[in-house]
Amino acid sequence: MADIFELMLTLDLRDELSEEEVAELRWHLGLGPKPETLSIVTDFPFAVEDDHGKLVIEDDPYPLLGGSGEASKVDGALVSILLRRQKPSFGTWALTSRQEIHPDDFERTGELLSWLATKVGDFHRRHDGSVHLGWTRYCEEHQPEPLVVRDGVVIWPS
Repeated sequence: MADIFELMLTLDLRDELSEEEVAELRWHLGLGPKPETLSIVTDFPFAVEDDHGKLVIEDDPYPLLGGSGEASKVDGALVSILLRRQKPSFGTWALTSRQEIHPDDFERTGELLSWLATKVGDFHRRHDGSVHLGWTRYCEEHQPEPLVVRDGVVIWPS
């Protein structure tokens, strides 16, 4: 069995997002085209072998929360949505995303989640300064664990 986790985000974001940030966030959620310039998560390095057998680092950006359709390791479907609320009570933007994630993607996805943690409404902030974004669950477990950002760092499951 692969090391796959369910990642579930349920967020309310404040109205301070620029048009560029919304466009990039929509791309990360698989809801829009890739912007010309990335400012939230900027580096997507990976090593490839060139024609001479040498390793070369290339940059290949991809949507971090863009999975959709049938899940492969967890039950149900993968989906992401971002909508502007008509009557904002907790925030102007509502974001929900359910994805499958491998630990190899924790660092890069963590960059996006840490950025999101700076944009959430007060409802998501705890007394200790941490920010609750949703939950994670190992694919073979039944009980999810809270997904928390503390001091700008995502606390991933061990």
